Order: sequence, then structure tokens, then C-alpha cells
Amino acid sequence: MTFFFQEGTRIVQPVLLGKIISIWSTMIPVILPPSTKPWPTPQGLSACVLTWAFLHHLYFYHIQRVGMRLRVAVCHMIYRKALRLSNLATRETSTGQIVNLLSNDVNRFDQVTMFLHFLWVGPLQAVAVTALLWMEVGISCLAGMAVLILLLLLQSCIGKLFSSLWSKTAAYTDDRIRTVSEVITGIRTVKMYTWEKSFADLIARLRRKEVSKILRSSYLRGLNLASFFAVSKIMIFVTFITIVLLDNVITASQVFVVVTLFEALRLTGTLHFPMAIEKVSEAVVSIRRVKNFLLLDEVSECNSQLPSDGETIVQLQDFTAFWDKASEIPTLQGLCFTVRPGELLAVVGPVGAGKSSLLNAVLGELPPSQGQVTVRGRIAYVPQQPWLFPGTVRSNILFGKKYEKDRYEKVLKACALEELLVGRDLTVVGDRGTPLSAGQKARISLARAVYQDADIYLLDDPLSAVDAGVSKHLFGQCICQALHEKITILVTHQLWYLKAASQILILKDGKIMKKGTYVEFPKPGVDFEDILLKTNEEAEPSRVPDSPTLRGQPSESSVQPQESPRPSLEDAAPEDQDTETIQVALSLESRSEGKVDFKTYKDYFTAGAHWFIIIFLILINIAAQVNKDIYVSLICKIPSEANELSTMYAMTYGKGNIILLSDPGWYFTPYSVLTAGTVLFGISRSLLMFYVLVNSSQTLHKQMIESILRAPVLFFDRNPTGRILNRFSKDTGHMDDLLPQIFQDFVQTFLLVMGVVGVMVVVIPWTVIPLISLGIIFFVLRRYFLETSRDVKRLECATRSPVFSHLASSLQGRWTIRAFKAQQRFQELFDAHQDLHSEAWSLSLTTSRWFALCLDAICAIFVIGVAFGSLFLAETLNVGQVGLVLSLALTFTVMVPRCVRQSAEAENMMISVERVTEYIDLEKEAPWEYEYRPPPSWPHVGRIRFSNVSFRYSSDGPVVLRELMPQITSGSKVGIVGRTGAGKSSLVSALFRLSEPEGRIWISVINTTTIGLHDLRKKMSVVPQEPVLFTGTMRKNLDPFHEHTDEELWNALEEVQLKEAVEGLPGKLNAELAESGSNLSAGQRQLVSFARAILRKNKILIIDKATSNVDPRTDELIKKNIHEKFAQCTVLTITNRLSTVIDSEFVMVRASSAAAPTETATQVSSKQRIVIKVHFPGSLFRISMRGLVTSALCPLQL
Repeated sequence: MTFFFQEGTRIVQPVLLGKIISIWSTMIPVILPPSTKPWPTPQGLSACVLTWAFLHHLYFYHIQRVGMRLRVAVCHMIYRKALRLSNLATRETSTGQIVNLLSNDVNRFDQVTMFLHFLWVGPLQAVAVTALLWMEVGISCLAGMAVLILLLLLQSCIGKLFSSLWSKTAAYTDDRIRTVSEVITGIRTVKMYTWEKSFADLIARLRRKEVSKILRSSYLRGLNLASFFAVSKIMIFVTFITIVLLDNVITASQVFVVVTLFEALRLTGTLHFPMAIEKVSEAVVSIRRVKNFLLLDEVSECNSQLPSDGETIVQLQDFTAFWDKASEIPTLQGLCFTVRPGELLAVVGPVGAGKSSLLNAVLGELPPSQGQVTVRGRIAYVPQQPWLFPGTVRSNILFGKKYEKDRYEKVLKACALEELLVGRDLTVVGDRGTPLSAGQKARISLARAVYQDADIYLLDDPLSAVDAGVSKHLFGQCICQALHEKITILVTHQLWYLKAASQILILKDGKIMKKGTYVEFPKPGVDFEDILLKTNEEAEPSRVPDSPTLRGQPSESSVQPQESPRPSLEDAAPEDQDTETIQVALSLESRSEGKVDFKTYKDYFTAGAHWFIIIFLILINIAAQVNKDIYVSLICKIPSEANELSTMYAMTYGKGNIILLSDPGWYFTPYSVLTAGTVLFGISRSLLMFYVLVNSSQTLHKQMIESILRAPVLFFDRNPTGRILNRFSKDTGHMDDLLPQIFQDFVQTFLLVMGVVGVMVVVIPWTVIPLISLGIIFFVLRRYFLETSRDVKRLECATRSPVFSHLASSLQGRWTIRAFKAQQRFQELFDAHQDLHSEAWSLSLTTSRWFALCLDAICAIFVIGVAFGSLFLAETLNVGQVGLVLSLALTFTVMVPRCVRQSAEAENMMISVERVTEYIDLEKEAPWEYEYRPPPSWPHVGRIRFSNVSFRYSSDGPVVLRELMPQITSGSKVGIVGRTGAGKSSLVSALFRLSEPEGRIWISVINTTTIGLHDLRKKMSVVPQEPVLFTGTMRKNLDPFHEHTDEELWNALEEVQLKEAVEGLPGKLNAELAESGSNLSAGQRQLVSFARAILRKNKILIIDKATSNVDPRTDELIKKNIHEKFAQCTVLTITNRLSTVIDSEFVMVRASSAAAPTETATQVSSKQRIVIKVHFPGSLFRISMRGLVTSALCPLQL
């Protein structure tokens, strides 16, 4: 109803204007006293103007709130669905697509609600205006309305183009954001493999495809905006031409009524109606995309709560299941076993045997195609890849449970986390668990499960990420003691623990090869096939007297603990449950202050075109406006019979109040030329403006991705993935869609206002006094508004980041969240992040609507002053002057507030450009290439020498490695062992200069700090601790940029014992991998990463716990192949398995980051040697070590 009255007042205003002109023309010869002047008509016009000003913004305020609620509701559904996605569904979507849905697609709901009602109001208003025009000028009005009808039909066709273009644009945006997300997640691998340039080119290609569609959509928007400013002139021109051709006469009041009615119809018919078609078309596509996402396959809700009789059990009967329903080979086949309280089921088998799939079957993640799964009891799950959410260590362990000090301390001791008892558990961990090492994350993940006090514990190889001493502690104190009354299913590759298991389940190719107790198995090496072959070769770990400590500083990663996090967001748990809030802490995102710098504007405009094109664009805008002003002046300035200048909308000779045209052909020829010029210049400036600004967006995006890829690893550890993706999704989307449109609208409106003001001042000079006053008021009001709105807009942009960060973190840990039945708590946490963003967004909406209402109210007062002032100045004005000033004043009430609002909104939208340029100006790591470059054959030998090397991850961070002096001879096979968190992986970071080390590292007579990072990194191969795979084919993951032949790929797969598994995939090398390789096991992902390193064939190979998730047999075969294939290469092996380095020529033991002895390696080894005593108790043997030397190279003596 509000909307109906609002648009009704717009139609009434031209009618009242006509009445004023009609009355005025009859009272010109008579000077009336004030008491008899026609006050009611100006009063009615004033009431309409004021009513429209208030109702217009009241409607838009409430309708935008409706759009916000709709957007928030859809985001809620998207996140809830994301937590329910099945493993099969993750192959059809990606983090990038979901982020795009939450940023750009749902934004269409904000926009479509604003213009939706204009779909029916536009035609209805056109009918009403046609009726009023018919009453004024008769059938001639149909000529002008025909132009509008043709435009509306054209807009309907354009709407289909908008739909098609947005559908393609969104698909390209999904691919781009997905790729950016994968690069950010795997940035260490990208840097160590020197893939920055290749990924920058890949993202640039995706961006070009995306921008090509955006540019077409922008051209269509440019045509719409051009029609807004040009079509009304064409309609007026065609109407008056028709009147002339039909030899009709027209009065002064009719002229102004016709012109003002067309002006009233212009806003709805040529701006809001096309916008409604565009937004509805795009919203339909977005709704379809959201619908397709919501219809993806999801896991079924399974109730595994404790039954009434208190009996807990896990039972599988003839269980067969497929991860991929299209596959002919089942993932698991014919599994049968039963586990009861107090029993420990150990599951072993080679890589890809289906061990993790078995746990997923118990969790309900892998639905059965045959057989039955019975689970009675509450489940706690420890994933193979530990997942931590941003927050304190304590909140990660509690995971929503109430804090009980005694119980909490017992759990910490059982999980070898005693050092947290001194208050270190309030240390904040960041995205992906930084600054903790893999072993520390594994222990925290285990402690989380133990603290839940569940009935069933599913442990997916939690011991592989820790050293031997911690592993023995965890197995003895945690698994065998703390969980001795529970149902425990342990997946492990550490076979020496099998003696303690109640049952042993040996899997191979998804089938049970053997099942029973340890004593029921035959002697080792008989029927164990390839699975337990290593039983005679493994060593039982000896107890390390000093328990490992949680790092107070980063060693495996590059961020130190944040001591002052932002206040936590909390989720509300029911008070009657044994739960409390989950606290997620994110560091504050930096924000600029004050007004947007001129440099930001300069960078934005010059990024899209050269200064010559920008100057040309300015000239076209000026030409378009001058052309329009000439048009207005010619059709306004006419000589009357009394040789006085009279103002009218036709070049006529006035006779009474009837207008006759003398030689209309001569007069309308220039009008035709000027009308055509107005249209041509209007379209040209719109298209050129959009071309420049969309190109600016593309250029800034390219500069941002290049800057991101040149940023040090420290930047990615300190900034969550969602925060970075916010720049690449929402802020980039603003630069693509909203900012060009707002700038174009502002420029055209500003030039139009200047023309209106100029004509008003020329016609009635005294109007300059209120116009100057209005200008001052608008300037002060705009400045006052921007001081608040800029900061509110920055706050709104910053509060979007936690939404995306929480989404990305939840997607990584969705299996853990589902296993612990924490979906509701994380959903409430997501809603809390959304509410925080909605508060900032609502504040921005309220301030902008307050500003708009103030502007419209002031302009309404100006119109009222003009209307009543004309009555007081009746003796000095003629009909034409009054009519022109009043009609322009009505236009003034619409265009001036719009111009001021758009100028303010443009500066607010420039916040997105400001945020993008912040990432363009990031601190850079060392150059990729220096002027001095090593010879292509470097290094000739793989000799590495450390010269007093210390290492820290940030300039203000603690020292992680201190004064290292070891020397590694060419071709050596060096093992690096040590306790969890001792800094083993930090050696890799120092070698690859992920942060600049102190001292010097020499590789084959060249100081690594004197050459570029790419020249250094591409000469070393690394298998990282956490494998990084990308969405795409197996071929793409092995050789992302097509540098090797198929034969080389197959050979590499064969060397890592993965050839048979890949040959079994549909498509083989062309088999599609899901995001992060989630359709492969953790061990298989490590082997793919291993094969990738082998393909590089460098003189130096670094293996960072790359076989921690593979079985001992595969580990042995890989080790054998490495020694054969890389006999002439230097191989550094970082591991927690002593068997992996048992035949290394040298062993470097990292006990801590303390200073190493200053003697050379030869001197140290002559004084102290590592002495290994080998005992063979039964089928196992034990390795004990004494005289460990910190950070020294020692020959291994048996």
C-alpha cells in the first residue's frame, strides 16, 4: 500500500503542475490580491512532494530489510546443507562455489526485492500516464508511448540475456574462487614447487573468461542507464512531432503537463522497470544455483545414542558399500565383525585397503548397499588429518562440553599434553591449526575425543603423526588405560601395538583378509601376506624420558600464538545438557580510517585505461551534456508577440495561451539532430565508462593475485582463508557489478543536475540564492554522513570475513562435526557471525536511508518555496518561466538527492577498492629472480652446508632454530628425527626460505640468500608433511602444467607403489579427483605428492614425514626405490619412524631449538656416536638410543 501511494503521488504532481500553469495563464492579465490568489493548488503540489519523499524511503527501507532477511535465511540453509554434504556430493561442489553462493548469489536477493514491485507498477503507471496524456493532447500521446512500449519489449528480451550471462558468469566465478581457495590452502606446496607464475596465469585465464561475460552484462546495464537519460527526450520529441503533423494546437499548460508526465514516467519506466527485469533474471539463476546445491546428496541422519538397556555395541553384518555408486568395485565388501565394551579392535592393511572407509561406515558417512550396520552408543572420532577450528586450545579440546578441571587434567596427561596445565591451553590457534605441529594437532584431536566421554571411539591412525616416545605414551596411557572400558576401533600402521588388541582386522582391497586375536595368527611371514611382513623388521619404541612439550613458539609453522584475540563469538547450548559454549576466536581484521585516499581513486581509474582514454571519456560526458543543454535551451527560449523572451518547450509564437508553430520543418530539424546526438553521446559514454571500470576490476584482481602469491607464508598463517577469499569474492563482485553502475549513474546524474541548475538560473536568476544555500547544506550533510557511513561500510566488509572463515573451517572438519553431533552448535555459531554482519549491514542501511530522507525533505522544501514564491512574484514572471522552473524543480527533487546519494555511495563502494589495494600493497618475500642467476646445471652436486644458521618465522617471533652448523655431503642419505615440535620441519622452511634465515646456507658453493627464490626452490624436490591435491584429474595433480610425458607419470606412480591403484580408477590418469583429493585415502594422497616430487629429478630430495600414513611394507618399498633411483642425490628424510632412517648414512637428531655444539659434524661424531642396540624379543625388535646429539650429523653404528 505504501508503494502504491508513493507512485500515485508521482503521477499526481504533473497534473497539479498543469493546473498551476492553466491558472497562471488566466491570471497573467490581472493582478490579484494575496487573499484571492490560487493557494490550494501549490499546497496540493507541496503535499504530494512531501508525501512522496517520506513514503519512498519508508518503502525502500522496509523492502531492503525484507531482502536482508531473505538473504540471511538462504545463507542459513546453505551452511546447514554444507554440514550435511556426503562424500559423493563434495565431488560436485567445492569451497569456491559455496563461498560464491554466500557472497554473490545471495546478494541478488538484496537487490531483487528493491525492484520486484516495479514489474507490475511500471506497466500500470504507463497505462495511467497514457490516460492522462490522452486527456491532455489526445491521440498524439500514443506516438510517445509507443517509444516506451518498444523499450519495454526490448528490455524483456534483454532480460533473457541477463539470465544467460549471469549463469555463465557465476560458473566461471565458481572456478576462479575454487582455484584461489586451493592455492591459498596449499600455498606452501605452491611456493616450494615454484608454481606461483603458473597458477597466476591459470587464474588470469579464468578471470578473463569471467570478465568477458561481466563486460557484456555491463554493456546491457549501460544501455539501460543511457535509456534512462535519453528516452524521455525521444518520447517528448516524437509526441510534439506528431502534434505538429496532425495540425493540432497545444496550450502552455498542456506542454508542461506532457513533459512532466513523461519525466515522472522516466524513473519507473526507463530505470526501475529495466532494473527489475535484470535483477529478477539474475535472481532466477541464483535461485536455481542455490536449489541445485540444496538438492545435492547428503548423509542420512543416524541415531547412535545409548539405548535404554545400556548395552553398547558396534556390529557390521555382511557389509558392502560403494563411495561411487557408478563404480563396479565396492569400497568395502562382506565385512562382518562385532566390538563390545572393553574391546580394542585394531584395523591394519596397506594403503587404500579401506581402513578409513570402515570407520566412515560406522559413522554413517558410507551408506551400505548391502548388509547392516548396528551402532549403539555415543561416538567420538579422531580423523586421520587432525582438524582444529580457530580458537583456544582449550575450546578445541572441550568442543562444547563443560569444563571440569580434574577430568580435564586427566585427559591432558593421558594425551601427553601436560604442559597445557600451566595455562598454555588458552593459546589461540589459527586457521588450519597454526601455529601447532602435526603431532600437536593430533594429540589435541585425541584429547577432544577422550574428553567427550563417549561410548565408542573411532581412532583413525592418530599415532603416525607423533614420535615414538609420545606414541607409546598415547597407546599405553590413553588408549589402553583411559579408554579401557570403551569400544575402541584403532586404525594403525604401527604393528608393534597389535599384541595389546582384543581383535585384529586385516583389510586389503576392501575385504577382510584375516580376523582374530594376536595369538591366533600364525608365525610372522607365513599368512600375513604383504601386510604384516614388516613385523620382523619393525622396532618397538623405547620410552623417551622427557615428554614432549607444546611449542610456545612456532616451529612447524610460522605464526606465534596470539595473546589478545578479539572477543569470542559463542553458541548457546541448552542449559540442561552437559555442554557449554564453543568459543571461536579470530584476530581482528585491519581496517583503514578516514576518507578514501585520492591515490585509491587514481589507481582504480588508471588500472582500466590510459589517461588518454580517461580524458576522452570526460570529453564525451561533457559533449553529451552540452548537447543536451543546447537541446533544452533551443526548445525553451522563444520570442513572444511582445518581443519578450518567453520560456516554452517548443519554438513558437505565443498567441494567447494557444501555441502555434511557424515553419515547423525548420524548427524541428535541429531538434532531430540534437535528439540523435543526445542518444548517441549518452550510449557512447555509458559503454565506455563500463568498459574502463570493468577493466579496472580485472587489472586490480590480477595485481591482487600476483601480490598474494608474492606474500610470505607468514601472511597466510596470520589471515584465515575466509578473510582472503572475502577480497576475491565479495569485494571483487562489488567492483565488477555495483561500482561501475554507481559511478555511471552518478556521472550522468551530476551532469544532468548541472544542466537543470544552469537553465533555472538563466530563466529566473533569483533562484541562484536558494540553489547556493542548498549546495552548502548538501555539502555539509554529505560530509557529516560520510564520516559515519565510511566506517560502517568498512565494518560491514570486515564482518563478512568471519562468515567465510567459519564456512571454510567447517567444510574441512564436517566429518568431525557430524561425528560429535555438533551441527547445531556450529550452525548457531555461523548464525552468530551472520548476525554480527547483519547488524553492521542494518546500520549501513539505516544511515543511508536517513541521509536520503534528509536530502529529499530539503528538496521538497525547495519545491514548496518555488511554488509559493512564484505566486508572490506573479507580476514579474510569465507563464513559460513559471512552468519551466516548476517542472525543473520537480526534476530537481528526484535528481539532486540521487546525485548526492550516488556520490556518497560511490565513496562507500570504493571501500572495496581500498580493501583490494591493501592486498596489492602487501609485504613481499624476496624476489623470485635476481639479476645474478646460477647456471642451469646448478647444483652440480647436492652438498649442503649450514653456517651459523638461526631461523624464526617472523622478525618479532622467537628463534626456532639456533646456530646450526651441520654439513651434508653430496649424495648423502640423511635422516632427521626428533620429538614432536622440535623443529624438524623448520629445517625445510629454512632451506626453502619460506622465511629468511639468519646466517648462511650453502648449496654447492652458492649462498642461497644471493639467488632468487625460484632459482633456489625449483632445484630442490620436497614431499611435504601435509599433501596438497587440487580439483581435477590425476594427471593434473601429478603434472599441473604439462611438463612430463605419460610414461614418466606412470613410472613415478610405479616407484611409489600407486600404479596399480591408479590403473583401477575409471579414466586412469584422467580420473577426476574431488577437492583436496578427498576421494583418495590419506596414504594415497601422500603417495601422489611423493610421485610429484620424484618427477622433478633434482639433486636434492627432502621427504617431510611423507610416509607417515602408509603401511610399513609400502614405506619399505618406497625407501628401497628412493635409494636406487636417487643414489647420486642428497636425500633428507624427516620422520617419526626409526625404521625409515635405519639405513641412512647419517642421522640428525633434533631434541629442541637449543644451540647445537659448535664442532663440526666429524668432530662431534668422533666424540659421541649414536649407539643403537638391537634386541629381538619374539617377532619384534626394539631400538634404544643413547648419547643423542642435538643438531649434529652422526654416523649410524649397529
